[in-house]
Amino acid sequence: QVQLVESGGDLVQPGGSLRLSCAASGIVFSPNVMGWYRQAPGEEREAVASISSGGYTNYGDSVKGRFTISRDYAKNTVHLQMNSLKPDDTGVYYCHLGDTRGPKFWGQGTQVTVSS
Repeated sequence: QVQLVESGGDLVQPGGSLRLSCAASGIVFSPNVMGWYRQAPGEEREAVASISSGGYTNYGDSVKGRFTISRDYAKNTVHLQMNSLKPDDTGVYYCHLGDTRGPKFWGQGTQVTVSS
């Protein structure tokens, strides 16, 4: 069993920054992929960014150049540095752990609100 715990969501003004973190515990298999999805009210969940255990990263088109994903392999933790935030970035951000076929485990979500 794997548990994922997110932190770092908050209310921030447009143009601001936030750093999300997600810690995985339990039996964490390898190789794996960790990353983030987000879901805005009334919208489908969309992929934001992911990073493999080999360090390969992937970003959604809407966040390229603004968000950076990184991992602390020793602590099974993934971070999402979000800069130049826009109101469209508002949503619940979900951490996931999976493999190349897709997510297998999800966190409970953390709210990010970008508003003046």
